[in-house]
Amino acid sequence: MKIAILGCAGRMGRMLMQAVEANETAELSAASERLGSEWIGRDVAILLGGEARGVAVSDNLDTVFGAADAVIDFTSPTASAEHAEMAAATGTALVIGTTGFDAPQLARIAKAAQAATIVRAGNMSLGVNLLTRLVEKIAAALDDSFDIEVIEAHHNRKVDAPSGTALMLGDAAAKGRGVALSDVEDRGRDGITGARKRGDIGFSVIRGGDIVGEHEVLFAAAGERIKVSHICTDRSIFARGAVRAALWTAGRAPGEYEMVDVLGL
Repeated sequence: MKIAILGCAGRMGRMLMQAVEANETAELSAASERLGSEWIGRDVAILLGGEARGVAVSDNLDTVFGAADAVIDFTSPTASAEHAEMAAATGTALVIGTTGFDAPQLARIAKAAQAATIVRAGNMSLGVNLLTRLVEKIAAALDDSFDIEVIEAHHNRKVDAPSGTALMLGDAAAKGRGVALSDVEDRGRDGITGARKRGDIGFSVIRGGDIVGEHEVLFAAAGERIKVSHICTDRSIFARGAVRAALWTAGRAPGEYEMVDVLGL
């Protein structure tokens, strides 16, 4: 499969290209960077090391999408929504690992998925997606005498909070309880907030140092607590998962899919 990487010069972009190169069933067919980037026109070999691959970094998205069976996008919410519409126009599959979307951007992606195969996930790792399923089952088994808190930690350069993974876990807990997360979420506490509202799903956020990603879901009731967690120490797991998702899109009908669909969970 021919796979293109958007935002190739960043840390995640390089990991994605390396993951494509390491997969025997994938070929790095194109790569892009933002308009005006110093990398435009250079062979990706400069970014990856080794021999020239004949793939020049481009700022022309028509060229990039036209050269690929699937495109992987870990860029920004605004850009990813635009990329989804381009995927719909070209019929190219799109894997989105970007987080921090607002409701209008999500609506644009959902509309684009009527004409394109799109995999969008807050986290591409097998472990986190297994955790998501586990959280849903635990929440379904417990009543609302158990308070649910999603606790997440990331490096000090992460710009969105709570993380996409934390929101994914919160959504899984809400689904297990048969409610909408938007109706029960509590994203911040400051000052005299009063007692916790029964049934709320809370979020606690930590930002510091070079933490790759740590997520814990706490179920707390009188006399007992249940904790389930996932710790990531290597970002390359996200890149490998994204490539797996891109390969999975081959022959799939248009629609918006999640990583749990890719993994068959």
